[in-house]
Amino acid sequence: MGKFETINILDMQRAVGEEDLESILSGFSCPMNQEVQFFVRKNALEFAKKRMSITYLVVDERSRVAAIFTLAHKPVQVTNMDLSRNMQKKAQRHAQLDEGTNTYMMSAFLLAQFGKNYQYGVSLITGQELMDLTIFTLKEIQTLIGGGMVYLECEEKPQLLNFYQGEKNNFRKFGERYSNKDATKYIQLLKFF
Repeated sequence: MGKFETINILDMQRAVGEEDLESILSGFSCPMNQEVQFFVRKNALEFAKKRMSITYLVVDERSRVAAIFTLAHKPVQVTNMDLSRNMQKKAQRHAQLDEGTNTYMMSAFLLAQFGKNYQYGVSLITGQELMDLTIFTLKEIQTLIGGGMVYLECEEKPQLLNFYQGEKNNFRKFGERYSNKDATKYIQLLKFF
């Protein structure tokens, strides 16, 4: 995919050792999303070791970490009435509708973390390049284990929603969640691929 390489964090650990990897991760800077920055610096490697999620490092031709994305595989419940007819047809390929609750319980990929690294003063990658690499990786995983849906949660901010729901990425809203811990409303978005 061009000038970037996507590396599984566990492969990076084997290649450079845990101490050097922790040093690389400690420099990750994402001022617009402190949650992503904290996750990369403190939890990404531990979550990968426990197989709770896998973080992928997006590295440029000079071996600089340009961005990360973290994937997990989790069940998600989607209410049928929240989906367009077209989305309902796609959902039926991946799950059975529970007519009593009018919901689908689907096994899906969760895009748990998604962020660019600003440690070099500027971003080395665009958000769209990062999303394209993420979807490319998901399609590779899909050929190995199946599946066909990815979902994410993002803050209710116009810039984020425009990016995810825009024509290029085509995620669709299926719900929302309020976090008392963060005092934040999260919009839940999904995409079939």
